[in-house]
This record gives sequence, structure tokens and C-alpha cells, in this order.
Amino acid sequence: MITSLLFLSTLLHAQQDSSYLQEVIVTANKYEKKQSQTGKVVSVISNEMLRQSGGRSLGELLNQVVGVTVPGANNNLGSNQTINIRGGSAGNTLILLDGIPVNDPSVISNYFDINLLSVDQIERIEILKGGQSTLYGSDAVAGVVNIISRKAAPDKNKPTINASLSGGHFGTLRSSFGISGQQNKFDYLLQTSAITSRGFSAATDSTKTAGFDKDNYRQQTARIQIGYKTGAYSKMMLHHLMSRYKTALDAAAFVDEKDFVSNNTNQLSGIGWRFKKENTLWQINYQYNQVMRAYLDDSTYRSSPFVNYTKSSYKGITHFAELYFAKQVGDLELLAGADYRQHKTQQHYWSTGPWGPYAPPDLSASFDQLSPYASLIYTRGKLILEGGGRLNYHSEYGTNLTYTFNPSIRITTNTKVFANLYSAFKAPTLYQLFDPGAGNTNLLPEKGSIQELGIEWTSHKFFSARMVGFNRNSQSTIIYSYSPATWSGQYINASAQHNYGLEVESKLKIKTLTIRANYAFTDGRIAGRYSGTGIELTKDTSYFNLYRIPKHALNISAAYTRGDWTFSVSGRAASKRQEFIYGATPAEMPAYITVDLYGEYRIPQLKGLRVFADLRNLTNTRYEELRGYTARPFTMMVGVLL
Repeated sequence: MITSLLFLSTLLHAQQDSSYLQEVIVTANKYEKKQSQTGKVVSVISNEMLRQSGGRSLGELLNQVVGVTVPGANNNLGSNQTINIRGGSAGNTLILLDGIPVNDPSVISNYFDINLLSVDQIERIEILKGGQSTLYGSDAVAGVVNIISRKAAPDKNKPTINASLSGGHFGTLRSSFGISGQQNKFDYLLQTSAITSRGFSAATDSTKTAGFDKDNYRQQTARIQIGYKTGAYSKMMLHHLMSRYKTALDAAAFVDEKDFVSNNTNQLSGIGWRFKKENTLWQINYQYNQVMRAYLDDSTYRSSPFVNYTKSSYKGITHFAELYFAKQVGDLELLAGADYRQHKTQQHYWSTGPWGPYAPPDLSASFDQLSPYASLIYTRGKLILEGGGRLNYHSEYGTNLTYTFNPSIRITTNTKVFANLYSAFKAPTLYQLFDPGAGNTNLLPEKGSIQELGIEWTSHKFFSARMVGFNRNSQSTIIYSYSPATWSGQYINASAQHNYGLEVESKLKIKTLTIRANYAFTDGRIAGRYSGTGIELTKDTSYFNLYRIPKHALNISAAYTRGDWTFSVSGRAASKRQEFIYGATPAEMPAYITVDLYGEYRIPQLKGLRVFADLRNLTNTRYEELRGYTARPFTMMVGVLL
């Protein structure tokens, strides 16, 4: 498959439009920089791609990026989704919102629920791969996903409106509305969106006769942003994001539930100040984020004989403050800064059944991290050298250090080679440290060592392609160790994880035809003295554990524009995957191929108005991304965009 794709890339001269070399990204260095001026591996989901997404979710869009897998992205709306980069487990990919980390400290692995984000609120997405803890701290082991919000329209003294309305299969209705503009020294933006869907059964009915009910979904988001120019070179920004969704859940894989409901809310507020003059930048950020999750199963329908009623709630709070400075002097670029982050959680669970009520102790805990960091870039002709480090102080385990070294050189006008060396870390989470039953306050951070070697080709106006090999070794990985003798367990640092693979991506642009293709090979094993169920063994062992991650994944798309019409066809192929089964041999999920079709017409008489149709899974392929849970069959969405 690798050979075939390389042949296709060579034959087509694949990937890149005329602006590739000048494309500006912000995630690689925390400030604006041309894509061609860094050796770091960055993939971009552009504004154009987002606007032609046909109402797809964030997980579906990320699934099309080379090396990224989002299991459950094509399941029923509201399904649990985690972003996995290069086989990294949940919580090893850090999500940024406008460059600032967002987490949910109430979750065991600290990952943020992307169901709380709406694509209608997003301007573009940058995916930066490799260990990025030097610039972004804990959890950036496999990479970061920077979700960049819509900005206020540049029109002065005249508001700009955007809106969309679409509907389709399973009673799904999506809508959005936004207004933005500038007035003297102020700029403003208000953006709202909503999704409702009757959905389909999240759990798979293996008998096809059990009459599983449909699991409905409802989401609302609203975001307001206000900017004020405090000087000729400075600006202050205020923003607030409110998002919530309610979804019906099933009990487990292959098990229906008719009255199990989840309510999730997110409140995010922030303030920032930025000064930029010529080659000098100062940036100050503060952000407060609160995530609330509540689950209720009132059990008029009982999917389990052991539980009659459950009610639980989980609150996660994050404070984040940051100051950094960037300066270019001749061939040198310096970045220096520090950030402070505080995580808090409050958790409560109560249930009752035939053996009476069960109420474990509530969890209320917090920790702090303070981290100075710096990086230095030296550019001389075609050579770029970048290095940096971060010293992280954690209130529980003490200190740890990370580094990065990123040399790249342009060996010809169109060819660049690069080699990246990173270290990264993931701090133990609040649950792993302080849970009354399984917590361990002696935990140390997981530490990763990452290497990348790659080559990138570009041809002005027509072509770019990139091939990257990666290797990641993680030590002191945290697992849950269980003792059958005492029926108890605890989180411990016990294992080592090794992931490696290859990524190839390419794009061809010939006039109004654009062809994209990417392929990823991902493999890995975990080694230690513990089984997959956490039981201690008599000797060290190793086994494949990249569950739900395909070893081989291929994405291909072609888009054609003629006049006011745009058409695109895309396909995804994923190889066999393994699913972890507690106490048994992992189950194998079959490979699958899906094909999607999108069409759009811009109405000339109505400036900016477009109508579209998005047909997904054209062949109605039956497959599973999560064993025991239903993946979306053929669906169609039609709508209008302004």
C-alpha cells in the first residue's frame, strides 16, 4: 500500500496550492510563522475545508488527517470520542482553543470532550505532531490540536452576518447564526449554533430483532468575543464560550438502555492582551474553564439485574495564566515565557440495587503546575535550527524537564529535509492521584522520547508532499493494577510504551481540480510485568495494545470547481483493528472502506448564499469503529450557507 501511494503521489505530483509556501501557521512556535520556515510537522484543516464540511462533526474532520484517528467519530451523535495521534492513548493529545490548553480534570485521563465544540465556531484547525511539551506542557506527548475560533469580520462600521441551516437523515437539524464587525477601536463577534437529532441506537443490536431504541442528541453553543485596541500596536480581547449537550446513552456494547441520560455543559471565559511591533511580541492570557457532566439512569427500564438507579456528577475546573515574549534579532528568534495551571475536580456517585445503596466517598481534589519555558531559532540561509526546554514544577511530584531540537535544511529550492527530537510528559491526573479507592499520591509523570525524520517536496502552484517516519518511547506509563486476592487496585507507574510508523501525504492542484491523498502506518507495543487487565505476572511481557487504531489508514479526496458549482468525492480505508476485551483475547474488527460525495452551488443573484448536499457512506457499508456500537449507515444532509 505504501508503494502504491508513493507511486500515486509521484504520478499526480500531489499536494499543495499556490499559497503553500507562504501559508502562515501559529501553533509550531506560538506566534505567526510561514509553514516553509519550520521543520515541525503541521497539518492544517483550512477555513475552506470547514465551510465545505456539510455539517460534519469535529471528530469526522480530524479523522481525515494523516496519522489521526478518532474512534467513534462516525457513531451516533454524542458518542464518546478521543483524539488519537500516531496511536497515542486518550489524554496524550492536548487540545488547544486559540493556543490555550483546554482539559476536563474530572476525566480519568484529563481529555476534553470535543462534543462540546461546534464546527460552526471554528476558523481553522492546526494539528502539530510530535512531543510538544516544551511549548505546551503536560499531555502534549503525541501532539496538539489547535482549534482556532472564528474572528470578527474586517469590515468597518458595517456588520457582517453568517448563517446556515441544514437537515437530513435521523431527524438531524443543524443551524448557526453569527454577526461580527468593527466600530472605531472595538471589534465584536457573536456566534451561535444548535444541533438536534433523533439519532439511531448507539449500541449494536446483534440480533436485529431486539428493538433497540434511538438515542437522541441536542447541542447548543454560543460564543461572544470583544476586542479593543489599547494602542497602535496593542489589543485586548475578551471572550466567553458556553456549550452544552444532552444525549441518551446505551448501557454498554450490544446492550440497550432506554432511560440513561447524560447532560454536559462547558463554560469558558478568558481575557488576553497582545502587543506586536515589528519583530517584538508580548502576550498575556488568562482563561477559566468549567466542565460539568451529570448522568442519570432512573431505571424504569433495567438493562442490568444489579442496579436499579444511578446518579452521578463530575465537575472539572481549570485556571490557566500565561505570559510570553518573542523577539527576532538578525538570524535569531527568541521565545521565553511561563504558564501557571490549576486543576480542580469534585465528583459524586450514588446507586442502588437489590443489595442496597452504593455510595463511594466523594472526590474533591486539586493540584498546581508552574512552568517556565524558552526556545531559540537560528536561521542561516537554507538551514534552520530550533531548540528549547521547559522546567515544570508540579505541586505533588516535584519537577521534571523537557526539551526539543528541530533542525531542517532546504537541500534544493523544492526539497526540505528535517529531523525532530522531542521529550514530552503527561502528569498524573487528579483521579489517578487522589481517588479514595484507586489513587496513588506517589505517582510520577509519564515521560516520552520522540524522534521524527522526514522530507518535504513543494512545487510552486501545483504540488507538495511530505513523508515522515516517527518513533515514540514512553516510560513510567500509568496503569491500573488489580489484585484478585484482595479485590482491590491502584494506579502505578509500571509499563513502557513503544509506537512507531510512517506517514505520507500529498496534494495536486491543477486549475480548479484538487486531489488529496494521505496514508498512515501505525504500530506499537506495551511492555511490563502486568497484563492488559492490570494483574501482575511472573515475568515481563509485551503485547500489541493500539486498540481501535488501524495499522493502515488511507484517505483520498478529489474536489472540482466549475463556475458556481463545486463537487468533491472522498474515501477512507481502514485496516483491521483490535478491541480490548477484559479477561479475554482481544476481538478483531474487520477492515472497511467508506465513500462520501459533496456538492455545492453558489447562487450568483444572492451574494454569498450557497446550497449544498452531503452524502456520506454512499455504499451503506456496515462496519464498527467501536466494537458493539453502531457506525453511521448511509446518510444525507442538505442545506444552505450564508
